[in-house]
Amino acid sequence: MSLSLYAFSIPLLTTSLGSLSAILKKAQSYAQENKIEETVLTSGRLYPDMFPLSRQVQIACDMSKGCGARLAGVENPGFADTETSFDELLERVKKTIDFLESLSESEINASANKAIKFKAGPAELEFVGENYVREWVYPNFYFHLTTAYNILRHNGLAIGKLDYLGIEPQA
Repeated sequence: MSLSLYAFSIPLLTTSLGSLSAILKKAQSYAQENKIEETVLTSGRLYPDMFPLSRQVQIACDMSKGCGARLAGVENPGFADTETSFDELLERVKKTIDFLESLSESEINASANKAIKFKAGPAELEFVGENYVREWVYPNFYFHLTTAYNILRHNGLAIGKLDYLGIEPQA
């Protein structure tokens, strides 16, 4: 049995973005309960030269919506990178999931062998649809998703692997 490109991409991205949303909601509650200014967490970093939590979330969303747009052959919606609060970050994740869920499964599946070309910094990159997801989108997306998780964990949020995976513990 082979997986379609759609099944290999969009559901995995939306599921992981859903996990990110749940983690951000926990972080928002954590900040409120502990009287921590939200920006302390949303601007938190693991190391001074790394992006803060807010930027990690933005990039994870950008990687996801860019993937969907390129594969479906539609315009990539532009989001301003101005989020500083949990509500704003949660809204960005929601808009990203909504966009991904609006894409045509057949258009994405038709792009399995389509050339995907774009600039990343000074580099011109070119992939074939399936390789684009596997070699570019996933490594970048999961790097930023994991870094967002790690920033919050480092700042005391009691989350674990099940939160990252989006699995509710059974009672």
